[in-house]
Amino acid sequence: MTATTAILTPGKTRADKQRVGKPRGGMTKKRAIDWILLVAVILVALVVMVPFYLILVNAFKSPVDYATSGPFALPQALDFTGIQAFWNRVNFPQKVWNSIFISGVVALLAVLISVLNAFAIGIGRVRGRSWIVLLFLMANLLPQEALLYPLYYMFKSVHLYDNVWSVIIVFTVVQAAFGTYLLSSVYGTFPKEVLEAASLDGATRWQILWRVVIPISRPTLSVLLIFFFIWTWNEFLIPLTFLPSNANQTVPVAISVLTGDRLMDVTTTAGAALLSIIPTIIFFLIFQRTLTRGITAGAVK
Repeated sequence: MTATTAILTPGKTRADKQRVGKPRGGMTKKRAIDWILLVAVILVALVVMVPFYLILVNAFKSPVDYATSGPFALPQALDFTGIQAFWNRVNFPQKVWNSIFISGVVALLAVLISVLNAFAIGIGRVRGRSWIVLLFLMANLLPQEALLYPLYYMFKSVHLYDNVWSVIIVFTVVQAAFGTYLLSSVYGTFPKEVLEAASLDGATRWQILWRVVIPISRPTLSVLLIFFFIWTWNEFLIPLTFLPSNANQTVPVAISVLTGDRLMDVTTTAGAALLSIIPTIIFFLIFQRTLTRGITAGAVK
């Protein structure tokens, strides 16, 4: 037994070394790449976080503190003058409600229209499907500046100028064009077996849409809803053009009133920027799990 053990032990040791040696080399190389990627991600994150740091630090400074210490230094004492000045000057709660109302209605309507269009194009297989999808794609390539004068003339004619519904109509069409282009590609690869099974069970096209297609594609629709809300919230040019009155303005437009021709209050502007991003951060934190599930849906089958 001792001799046998002595004979077998070296062979096992060499085999173990060979089996273990390769993974160790691979793991070492993989760890080096991981460290490089980690350092790159940290550097990019730091670059992205610099504007947020400047906003957070300067929002709680007084003008004197900003002038003496500069933009990167921490505030010597917390000062809420800039935040209070912006809050009272533009009636911030009203601006937040306008942005929430416009962004929420646009997100819901754009997703609904996108689903109906994509169901007809991707599953219904209408004639000229490729040309229709290309047309929706081209609609997303048009710059907003090219649409301002025709839309201004149209809304003036129908008495929708300086009305929040003018902005809602514009952004619903724009976002629905992108949503239709995306969902038509998704629904084009929808399992035919599921549709045929629902049809054999006596389901109509409307029932197939609401009871089969939408529940299965709910993660994708949730991601679209979140993106449409955030994109509409951050829009500036069209709300600035079609909502001139103070009562109808959105949060990004309200920030622009702080910039004068020759003078800009940096601390008030930083406070305004801080207040404007807080609702979107809260919205993102609320729907973070929904966004993560929507992005990773279909990754594992």
